Amino acid sequence: MTSLFTAPTAGRTPDPTLAHRRADATVTLTGPDGAPLADRDVVVRQTRHAFWFGCIGFDLVDLASGTSADPEYDQRLADAWFGVFNQATLPFYWGTFEPERGAPRTEPMLAAARWFAERGAVVKGHPLVWHTVQPDWLLGLPDAEVERLQRERIRRDVAAFRGVVDTWDAINEVVIMPVFTAQENAITPLARQKGRVEMIRMAFEEARAENPGATLLLNDFDLSTAYECLIEAVLEAGIRVDRLGLQSHMHQGYLGEERTLEVLDRFSRYGIPIHFTETTLLSGDLMPGHVEDLNDWQVASWPSTAEGEARQADEIERHYRTLLSHPSVEAMTYWGLSDRGMWLNAPGGLLRADGSAKPAYDRLRDLVAGEWWLEPTTLRTDAEGRVRFTGFLGDYTIEHPGGGASALTLTTPGTTTLSATLTP
Repeated sequence: MTSLFTAPTAGRTPDPTLAHRRADATVTLTGPDGAPLADRDVVVRQTRHAFWFGCIGFDLVDLASGTSADPEYDQRLADAWFGVFNQATLPFYWGTFEPERGAPRTEPMLAAARWFAERGAVVKGHPLVWHTVQPDWLLGLPDAEVERLQRERIRRDVAAFRGVVDTWDAINEVVIMPVFTAQENAITPLARQKGRVEMIRMAFEEARAENPGATLLLNDFDLSTAYECLIEAVLEAGIRVDRLGLQSHMHQGYLGEERTLEVLDRFSRYGIPIHFTETTLLSGDLMPGHVEDLNDWQVASWPSTAEGEARQADEIERHYRTLLSHPSVEAMTYWGLSDRGMWLNAPGGLLRADGSAKPAYDRLRDLVAGEWWLEPTTLRTDAEGRVRFTGFLGDYTIEHPGGGASALTLTTPGTTTLSATLTP
């Protein structure tokens, strides 16, 4: 019998040529009077990728909110960030977002979110529900009170950021949530009492009630069958999951193409688009393989090395090519721009602590803004005002040097026919 959760395999086969991310466009151009613009030179210019090339924006919150202690350094980071990325993940950890009960840090985070959005980035909040980085003032409260406050927190923040942050990691790392023992918190007992599925229902239903158009993710680091079983239980319970989040903090070594594609094949069968939400690749010594909880590896110094930087650059390219080859993947977030302030002090950034670019940054920029980007191209319309070009899915402008421009979007791979009016 066919499983309820098994999607058709057509269209999910990896394609390293990335044909599923390109369109062969024929665009008919007309002037304001509706007449075809025949035999004219026009410039086709790409302005945005449809694929979300993401990175956390944690390093830039102070600059974006006007509180930077080192604006020159932070501006260098910002220039590097926008040189590659088009999607920012901002930190909404409850314990740091509202360290004092009733005093959330809404205004500085909203200023940061608007700063990214005004510069063309999609902004995601991470996360609405998690058992880690919790406020101390929740400790000791009855489960029912914790649940009430958690629900209020979700509604408050989703409503406050609606229109600027419309994508959320609704709930994070639920597989381990009810059995988490590394630190005391008020969410694990609640998850133990309610169960995983009902915790997820709470997060998704409260968020969707405040922003029906939001894109909500179920996100986890556990890529085992335990996560698959949880997804199936959630879908059986009638909970709508917009995107599946898969983490890949590779502090102990690169997963490799075969392992990555095996993971993608398993999780793509639900027919839900996949976001690789948290990815790290090191440019220094790897963490020993015997460490089970990455947080347990605490070292005084963890430097980036020349050998490690070469390895990281190679692995960055291989990983991105592998993810883009799979049609189910629509986003990839790198978890750290600079080594300064990296999780676990690991050398996982694309920039060194001084802000200089590692080879991995240059390699990724060459892909995103080079090989996978259409440089401004001058084309001549035919007798019927048509131009033809091939480009990656995303946003474009067509400009007439003599005056007039139009924006268009390539949304469907393969052959597509569009029309545009060039207006002054």
